[in-house]
Amino acid sequence: MPAFLKHIEVENFKSYKGKLIIGPLKSFTAVVGPNGSGKSNFMDAISFVMGEKTSSLRVKRFSELIHGASIGMPVARSASVTAVFELEDGTEKSFMRSVQGSSSEHRINNNVVTSQVYLNELEQLGINVKAKNFLVFQGAVESIAMKNPKERTALFEEISNSGSLKTEYERLKTEMLKAEEETQFSYQKKKGIAAERKEAKLEKEEAEKYQRLKEEYVEKQIELHLFRLFHNEKNTENLEVLQKKKQHEIEKIEKKKEKAEELLKEKKKDAAKLGRDLAKIEQDIREVEVEITKKRPTFIKAKERVAHMQKKVESARKALAQARIADEAHKKDIHELQEELRQVEEAKAAYEASIAGQSQLQGRDVQLEDEQVQEYNRLKEEAGKQSARYLQLLDSINREQKSDQDRLDNEGRKKTEIENKHKQKGHMRDEALKRVEKLEEHIKTSEAALEDQKKLRADLQSDVGTSKDKIQNLQRELESISEQLGDAKVDKHEVSRTKKKTEIVENFKRLFPGVYDRMYNMCEPIHKRYNVAITKVLGKYMEAIVVDTEKTARQCIQYLKEQYLEPETFLPLDYIQAKPLKERLRNIQEPKNVKLLYDVLHFSPKDIDRAVLFATNNALVCETPEDANKVAYEMDKKTRYDCVALDGTFYQKAGIISGGSLDLAKKAKRWDEKQMSQLKAQKEKLTEELRESLKKSRKESELNTVESQIRGLETRLKYNKSDLSATQKQIADLEVELDGLQNELNMFGPAIAAIEKTMAERDQEIQNIKEKMNNVEDDVFASFCEQIGVSNIRQYEERELRSQQERAKKRMEFDNQCNRIYNQLDFEKQRDTESNVLRWERAVQDAEDKLESAKQTESNQKAEIDHDEQQMEQLKSSRNAKKMEVDQKEDEIGKARREVGAIAKDIQSAQKQFNTIETKIEQKKAERHAILMQCKMEDIAIPMLHGNMEDIAGETSTTNGSETNNDSLLVAMSTQQQYERERRITIDYALLPENLKDVEEEDIKKTTDKLTKTINDLQNTIQRIQAPNMKAIQKLYLAKEKLQETNEEFEQSRKKAKKAKTQFEKVKKERHDRFMACFEHVANEIDPIYKSLAKNQSAQAFLGPENPEEPYLDGINYNCVAPGKRFQPMSNLSGGEKTVAALALLFAIHSFQPAPFFVLDEIDAALDNTNIGKVASYIRDKTSSLQTIVISLKEEFYSHADALIGICPDVGECLESKVLTLDLTTCPTHIS
Repeated sequence: MPAFLKHIEVENFKSYKGKLIIGPLKSFTAVVGPNGSGKSNFMDAISFVMGEKTSSLRVKRFSELIHGASIGMPVARSASVTAVFELEDGTEKSFMRSVQGSSSEHRINNNVVTSQVYLNELEQLGINVKAKNFLVFQGAVESIAMKNPKERTALFEEISNSGSLKTEYERLKTEMLKAEEETQFSYQKKKGIAAERKEAKLEKEEAEKYQRLKEEYVEKQIELHLFRLFHNEKNTENLEVLQKKKQHEIEKIEKKKEKAEELLKEKKKDAAKLGRDLAKIEQDIREVEVEITKKRPTFIKAKERVAHMQKKVESARKALAQARIADEAHKKDIHELQEELRQVEEAKAAYEASIAGQSQLQGRDVQLEDEQVQEYNRLKEEAGKQSARYLQLLDSINREQKSDQDRLDNEGRKKTEIENKHKQKGHMRDEALKRVEKLEEHIKTSEAALEDQKKLRADLQSDVGTSKDKIQNLQRELESISEQLGDAKVDKHEVSRTKKKTEIVENFKRLFPGVYDRMYNMCEPIHKRYNVAITKVLGKYMEAIVVDTEKTARQCIQYLKEQYLEPETFLPLDYIQAKPLKERLRNIQEPKNVKLLYDVLHFSPKDIDRAVLFATNNALVCETPEDANKVAYEMDKKTRYDCVALDGTFYQKAGIISGGSLDLAKKAKRWDEKQMSQLKAQKEKLTEELRESLKKSRKESELNTVESQIRGLETRLKYNKSDLSATQKQIADLEVELDGLQNELNMFGPAIAAIEKTMAERDQEIQNIKEKMNNVEDDVFASFCEQIGVSNIRQYEERELRSQQERAKKRMEFDNQCNRIYNQLDFEKQRDTESNVLRWERAVQDAEDKLESAKQTESNQKAEIDHDEQQMEQLKSSRNAKKMEVDQKEDEIGKARREVGAIAKDIQSAQKQFNTIETKIEQKKAERHAILMQCKMEDIAIPMLHGNMEDIAGETSTTNGSETNNDSLLVAMSTQQQYERERRITIDYALLPENLKDVEEEDIKKTTDKLTKTINDLQNTIQRIQAPNMKAIQKLYLAKEKLQETNEEFEQSRKKAKKAKTQFEKVKKERHDRFMACFEHVANEIDPIYKSLAKNQSAQAFLGPENPEEPYLDGINYNCVAPGKRFQPMSNLSGGEKTVAALALLFAIHSFQPAPFFVLDEIDAALDNTNIGKVASYIRDKTSSLQTIVISLKEEFYSHADALIGICPDVGECLESKVLTLDLTTCPTHIS
């Protein structure tokens, strides 16, 4: 054995959870277990690792092989089976196949390989997956036993691999039979043409006799046509002389026109030069304008800085003047304060001296004694006691009066503050009103200036328009069109091919009314992005020709064959089977942008809708290849779709994936070829528009200046209006504040009046209380006042107290004045107004220096702008002068054009006369051509000095000479080419009598009629004679030619048939050898195998082909004679006998190119115990050369094995198979 299967490793495969090693496997191993335990899954595992397809593994897809997948709970993402073989040299080799999602992976010795390499390696070990020579499935034994002869032949074809030659065999056989038929046809054709030649020879002899009778008729015909040709050439020569004179006249006028055009060209050249000079000046003006535009903001900024610095200098000067005034006032105040202090001190000293003098001079008015003073004090105390209640009341009222006085003072202070604020706000409002007045005036002036500038801009825009944007747009469009024209170029061969195919369709349309056009000429993608995808799906139908009926298509095909043209594809609308459009495919939401290819095509006419449906075939188009793959194979579990991506990747229902985007992109350009002529016309139109726009753009610089000024005015207006709006809002806010303050002031009047009224009433009450207190004092001090000589005690107190109070008050006033003056002096001395003066003097100097610098900068920049403006004025003057030159030159060009036009009219008039003469010459040429053609068609041999009859139709070659070729070339040749070729023909008029040459022009028709009458009379005489076949000579020549061609054709057919037969016999022999090698081996082996299985030498089994020559074409008979029975058909055997017979055939077939092991699934199902023992014994006898693995439920069978593999179920939510192994060779009860 080349290899021995040691064990099988399964991991998460079907009912086998986790990783299990099934083995070691012996030479004779039996797999046992109850039904449903997973024995068949073990068979599937072996089939899977040996490369079987999913259809043979009882699942629909690979993912269902994973444990738990059957209940929707796979335990892992993958499953695998590994078969480990022990080779003859003792080494091991493992084959592993695993499931990864929806695909499988192959490994040999843990190295990843392709499936083909994997299968090839298995074949090296003798394992043929296609022939299934290593396993027998459950029930296969019975099916083999019941096979009919044809099915057995198919089985042998598969085992022997002769079936792979079946297609080639049948193809070569068809070709051989076809070649033999063609050979027979050529032979029969050859016999018929030989008979035709014999008949043509007899007709030739009769024609020669008749020909002599026609010679006179031909001579008269030659005379007539020579007469007509002679006078035709004579008239033509006269017309050509006249034509040359007119041509000379035209040439003279054309020379005059050339001079005028040359002058026009020079003037255009001068105008172009002047235009370039003008453009240069305008460019200089634009550059100067740009410089001015750049410098003007800087100049304005410098000017604003000068104004700002001037204001700053003025402000500093004002501050300096104020500081000086403040300093002088400060010094004056100090001096005045010092003088005032001196005066106050002197006044105080004088007052003290006056008081002292008065005291000495006057003394006291009333001098109380001690007893009187004591009495005064006692009485004062008594009076206080008696008026205590009045005093308390007076204190309470005085407190209230003081509180109201404080309130009155506070209200007065508030009123003063609000009045000051009202005055300040009123001043601010007045200032704002003045600013509004100035702003409104400025806005009015600016708006008037803006209106003028806008009118100027409108005038310029009417000339300039939007020339700048238009030029840019035109240039972009021209660039785009140029790129498209460059991209659309195709090679010359493709252009030639396209032209030919177009001509073919045009011919079809002319000949057959039912022809529409090629598919790509009638269809167009709705967007270029679909070009590649549509090209991919349409494929060969892209160039297909759509016709109305199958009959029209067949007529077109016949035309192609007759003209030896390339084959074409036709789509007859009444013949093609177009599937209806699936509307639900228009509603695909995920992935996005999935469309029916039918929906992204515009086509016209609508009659071809059926052809478009047929070609698109409900195909879908997606954005990306990933989306296309998903839609094609994954979106619908039950149905697949044809789906194409935008890059041309095509996923077909059958699982075929194709791309080729580079070639597709090239083919897809055909959609753009229809736009070429449109693009060229559009390019010419845009070029002309660009030329006109460039002319109008000359005033662009002036418009830019006006635009800049308008923008400046609009900006100033914007800020002024914004300032006006803000100021008006400020005024409104101030008015509101003033109204509010006025309302507050109005509220103070009643409040103060109420307080004053209350205080006045309280003053009266105080006076009343004081009168009551005075009355009490008068009563108490009545006797005392009499003693001291005063009317009342108050008179004494007021006099004494008043003098004391007055002196104290006067002293206090002097002290307050001194303190005030001292404080003011200290404050004034602390104020350093002189340093403030010095500081402002420095600020004024700095501001003046900066002002001078700013003025210098402004002056410099103004000088530069003035210089640029002066330069621009000079350039504008130059431009105006140059413009006048350009206009003048344009007038000159117009005049030159008119002169050229007048000359052109003269040429046209002369050309018209020339054309009239030329037309007459053409008529003569046509007449000559008609005469010559008549001669040729009627086979009239006109004598010629130069040329021959073949030149009449303008043939380039005379090798063929057939009328068919002459006619086709005549159709293809233009009239002028015909005349040029016939011009080379020189007629020999030697046979024309002189009297016919000298005929006057007016007698030509009479002579022609006379000659014609003679010919007609002669022709009538000939027609009365029974004419033989005048084409007998030609018929004889053609018959000889056909006979030669037929001989060659017959020889070629014979050689082709011989070659086809040789090739067929070679394949037939190889197929026969392969089949017979297998068949003979099996036929030789089956009888001894059957005898061994039956354990009886009288048993017989034999195979016989129904067709011994080619057994693979018919059935193979299989018959067995069971021990002790007569010969009878297989169908009459018992179930056990059929099974043994089938096993004999199986073992015999397996012996031909045997696999290293043989797996048999329940082959003992139909066997009784006797036959089981025989089969088991046979298998044991073969253990030295064959490793056998059987699945059995019968102890009588598996007890003979070397090892048992037990498979038991672990029933749960998902079946889990457990594996047990037992080596029976160690058991003493083992049956040998």
